[in-house]
Amino acid sequence: MTTSNEMPDDLLINAADEVRIRQDLVLTALGRRPADRSLRVGRLLDVHSRTWSEDQEIVFKGRRIAWVGPAGSYPGEVSERVHRPDLAAVPGFGEVHKHIESSHLTPEWEAALVLPHGNTWTCEASHEFSNVNGARNLEFWFEARRRGSPLKIFPQPGSAVPPTAYEWGGGWYGRDEQASFMSESLMVTGLDEVMDWPAVWNPDNPSYKRLWGMIEATFAARGVVEGHGSGLRDLPSINAFAAAGLASDHEVQTPEETWDKLTRGLFIELRVYAMPEIVAWLLAKGLQDWSQIAFTTDDRSASHTLELGASDHNARVAIEAGLAPEVAIQCLTINPARHMRITPFVGSLAPGRFGDVVLLSDVAKLSIAEVWADGAQVSEGKHYLRKVPEISWPDWATRTVNIKRAIQPKDFELSAEPGRTTMKAAVIRPFHWHPEFYTIELPVRDGAVQRDESEAITKFAIVDRFSGDGRVAKMFWRGCGPRTPETALACSVAHDKHNIWVVGSSDAAMAKAVNALVERQGGWSLVREGELVATVRFEVGGLMSCRSAQALDAEMQALYAEGRKVDWMYEPTFRPRWYPGFPERLMFATLTCAPWSWVLVAPCEQAPLGFINVQTGEAHPVVW
Repeated sequence: MTTSNEMPDDLLINAADEVRIRQDLVLTALGRRPADRSLRVGRLLDVHSRTWSEDQEIVFKGRRIAWVGPAGSYPGEVSERVHRPDLAAVPGFGEVHKHIESSHLTPEWEAALVLPHGNTWTCEASHEFSNVNGARNLEFWFEARRRGSPLKIFPQPGSAVPPTAYEWGGGWYGRDEQASFMSESLMVTGLDEVMDWPAVWNPDNPSYKRLWGMIEATFAARGVVEGHGSGLRDLPSINAFAAAGLASDHEVQTPEETWDKLTRGLFIELRVYAMPEIVAWLLAKGLQDWSQIAFTTDDRSASHTLELGASDHNARVAIEAGLAPEVAIQCLTINPARHMRITPFVGSLAPGRFGDVVLLSDVAKLSIAEVWADGAQVSEGKHYLRKVPEISWPDWATRTVNIKRAIQPKDFELSAEPGRTTMKAAVIRPFHWHPEFYTIELPVRDGAVQRDESEAITKFAIVDRFSGDGRVAKMFWRGCGPRTPETALACSVAHDKHNIWVVGSSDAAMAKAVNALVERQGGWSLVREGELVATVRFEVGGLMSCRSAQALDAEMQALYAEGRKVDWMYEPTFRPRWYPGFPERLMFATLTCAPWSWVLVAPCEQAPLGFINVQTGEAHPVVW
């Protein structure tokens, strides 16, 4: 039982504890109870009014802010005083939409990576790990915080579990599951991006009832339903998307699309790739109110974060495009907090919020000198000051690649009809968004349909890692694999179902690469000219690794170095998107959401052939 002078544990937000915390903060703000620490700064940004105040003091009680005002005017006692007269205080930065799994770090190591960049809270778009182990989703995301990690993670259970009605394994969420998640913790903000647009608008789609059940459960708990509007650019579709209650889109690509969605009430979450053009266009358009816009990292690996930065990098890109620094800071703080309805906890330097402060030495350049989280300093410059919690992740997190047999070269063979010297084959390429697949005549040798290097055609496969059977779907892809003989690349990160994908110039190399992944319980494996030359370990969920960003990056750099020795195929029309080198973006080429149509998925009852049109449910043979 908490006594009147003690703060209850608020590492995870619990309604009953929250009342006791705020009762204590009330008395602390009045000076009737002592505060723990004060931070006096040269100036402070109020993001509600976008105004600066000089010589301000932030007073902390426990992990929260109890009082904010002119230095020296707090009426109570303070145990410790810190003065930073040359620094400017802004709120801790928040990620409105992020897949921490795409950093490939477990949450405690993600915290160590991003906190020095100002990122003190994250809305976790949780359909990656939940597609691997749906039942333990919240348990996984809360564990690091339970152990004392300063990073606040607000999970949003995934609508894409499974991504479509034609995929299986790892997890399944419907109305009841979402209702349970929403009632379990105040940190659950809503429903992760609704990606299966055909299942939202089409009552005949087999996922229609499941998705609308999740939306209903989210509405019932007054949560936020996040959207994914990739490829939806015509006004009827945009209006229908907004009418469905899908509150946001992080997939905007052009200024015109951004404007059309913004003016239909959607909250716009800008990714860095399209940000310079969109920000400059909106400024030229005369946009004054940026409150419906935030910046999102979405997917960024640890290696790229070490190179570029985290959400701070996004803000600097927007500032370079002409946005005022104060507005950019709002897009990282109060705007996403308002959208996610978590302003009582994060988003501003105000009483009752967590004590998350970014101290800037240069506001215009967004130069970060220190970061404070939970009322204490956690970084200096780029150096993280805290000890990372030691978590021995259990088998439910680390034994997730369930393939109970050795994969054989024969598993990747595409058999020809007897007596045939050629066969027609269905062919797609990475990021194939066309409503139809390509067809090509391919040679037959030894009873099997062969690759055609002259047409930049190699073999791509998805291996089921959930059933134990290791079922394989395989077909021919254009312009994405190795030309080097006896070479294959495999990975257990295959958005969003996260079966294993493998691409190769020989079936034997493909089998060797997949078996190496099974042995390591996930990650990357590269076989070159018949030899396993590089691996990267993602032992947690087959998606993440429990180690520092620097240690993981060293392994990734070794993989990249070996990958540079491979001759990769690239289709000429794809060169602007696919630069020569290691084809890392194939992790995203297995997506099944809009605007994808024909895709390859792991064989299952819902899609026994593996090759299916997720817009219509039509299946088709790979060779005929």
